[in-house]
Amino acid sequence: MAQAGGEELITALDVGSSKVCAMIARRTERGDLQVLGTGQRESKGVRRGYVADMERTEQAIREAVEGAERVANTNVESAFVSFSAGGLVSDVASVEVELGGHRIEREDIDALLAAGRASINPDGRMVLHAQPALYTLDGLEGVKKPLGLHADKLGVDIHVIAAEPSPLRNLDLCVRSAHLGVHTIVAAPLAAGLACLSEEERELGVALVELGAGVTNVSLYVGGMLVSLKPLAFGASDITDDVASAFGARRTQAERLKCFHGSAMASPRDNHEFIEVAPLALAEGGEPGEGLRIARAQLIEVIRRRLDQMFGEVGATLKELGFTGPIGRQVVLTGGGAELKGIADYAQGVLGRAVRVGKPARMAGLPDAHSGPAFATLAGLARFAAMEDADLRRAEPAETAVHRAAQGKLIGRLIAAVRSGY
Repeated sequence: MAQAGGEELITALDVGSSKVCAMIARRTERGDLQVLGTGQRESKGVRRGYVADMERTEQAIREAVEGAERVANTNVESAFVSFSAGGLVSDVASVEVELGGHRIEREDIDALLAAGRASINPDGRMVLHAQPALYTLDGLEGVKKPLGLHADKLGVDIHVIAAEPSPLRNLDLCVRSAHLGVHTIVAAPLAAGLACLSEEERELGVALVELGAGVTNVSLYVGGMLVSLKPLAFGASDITDDVASAFGARRTQAERLKCFHGSAMASPRDNHEFIEVAPLALAEGGEPGEGLRIARAQLIEVIRRRLDQMFGEVGATLKELGFTGPIGRQVVLTGGGAELKGIADYAQGVLGRAVRVGKPARMAGLPDAHSGPAFATLAGLARFAAMEDADLRRAEPAETAVHRAAQGKLIGRLIAAVRSGY
């Protein structure tokens, strides 16, 4: 296998708590993305988004990428890699420069952004993204394109996503040990938002709840930008564990019970539908023991108990992030946990907001098996790689650290900008 001469390929690698998946894509002449190959392997070395077993994680990465290479009939050298562990934080850096009333040139904006990058103070964290959110001209907020305008003062708020350095280095080492270079490590909520949120949703304000296997990321988009996020240390695998524990089933069978028979919504007929549960242990003599026969209502009750706890915390997090008032209307669920039957109706009742399940936008060549909510981050990584954004981190490859800052000021400015239509 060999890479076609001159062809620019994009490789996305999503290293999750339940699966490792890879995608190889290319840009078409029209600028769209065409998927050439995908690969997937079970993840046994990652827990709650953190690398816990380097050897197993490396093997899963290598096999997933090799699977995508076989389908695409090519070899790849580096990848855009997702990161979703609980060390993610969201911060804001603000900076302003004097212009003396002259017309804003490209050099002025570059100097402002350089000053903004320099204003990110070190405090032990590593920056993944640094994106200009809003420009201000002489106090006028919500300016998206200041080039060519006149101003005495030009300012900008830069939204920063950072993480603890050790988990990032462990992930980087696993990928490189699998003989694959790391082009960029991308925050999973940013990638998932690119995959399953429309441009209008991101402009008007939307909350994205990514229900992963081991981590649930709650993020808020306003004014086209991811402006705040918070990772929660629980996920869909906790539901699976509850089912396994309640009925004495193996985890693999508990996962099947959840996916094929489980639901977030109960109905009267659930008491009349019965499910056979195979025994966890063998009886004497090595023969299979006696299994259970449970009503579907019992399974749903176990699932609902865990969901009540999870979405109670999700609701509290949305309030903490400022998801209220004019921007607190739409919630999008994605990730593998969003594939549970009835999850949107359940979440809408608990959160009191409109809820939909977000799937990756259609991409040419994307297999149906990889087009569901569980693969939103993977598809978003490819879109992130293909876009030309104003991420200062991509322009500044050196390691940088950042300190946490309050989000209220930036979110308030973005809400005001949305109301005024920029």
